[in-house]
Amino acid sequence: MVMAESDFKSRYDATRPTRLFMLYQILSLLLEVATSVLAGACLLRLYMQHQRIPMSVRSGNPLGRFVFALTDWLVLPLRRIVPGLGRWDTASLLAAFLLELTQFLMLWLLAGARGGLIVIPILAAFGLLRLVISALTGLVIVYAVLSWVPTASPISDVIERLCAPPLKPIRRLLPLVGGVDLSPLVLLVLLQIAGIVLGSLQTLALQVV
Repeated sequence: MVMAESDFKSRYDATRPTRLFMLYQILSLLLEVATSVLAGACLLRLYMQHQRIPMSVRSGNPLGRFVFALTDWLVLPLRRIVPGLGRWDTASLLAAFLLELTQFLMLWLLAGARGGLIVIPILAAFGLLRLVISALTGLVIVYAVLSWVPTASPISDVIERLCAPPLKPIRRLLPLVGGVDLSPLVLLVLLQIAGIVLGSLQTLALQVV
């Protein structure tokens, strides 16, 4: 019986690092999802305001109500401190960066606070840029799907207005091919390339630090 108990304890201790790592992965996933949703909403708020897309309740824009519900608690207090720059809502941008910064700080603490603290703002900045690429990729995919299935809804009009600025220069260079607009496909490829370049730049930045 004593041998059995000691054997069980040794096996339990041996699996402890694996269980801790699994818990860390789960918490990392939850943090990443929460941060992506909140920071993405802040970036969407920034972009829609820059494009002067109505977001009030009376405008009938469903994305506007959703974005306000997710971001007002953070963006509105920051506006008292950070002024806007023209059509750019810098408070929304700062809110998105602070959310990314909080995410990496919590991950750093969960990992035992190992490594230099200086890398956290760098990771947050690159994380914000990755989020921009991911969000724009998602918007373009939704836009491409909706373009093949025409729907007269406020959300489709909003997505079209959000995707129009990055698609416009591509459409100037790339004509229709057999009546098909390939500009969303080209933009998706460019975004993937940008993601690869961004990953390489992040690696170089971390090596310098």
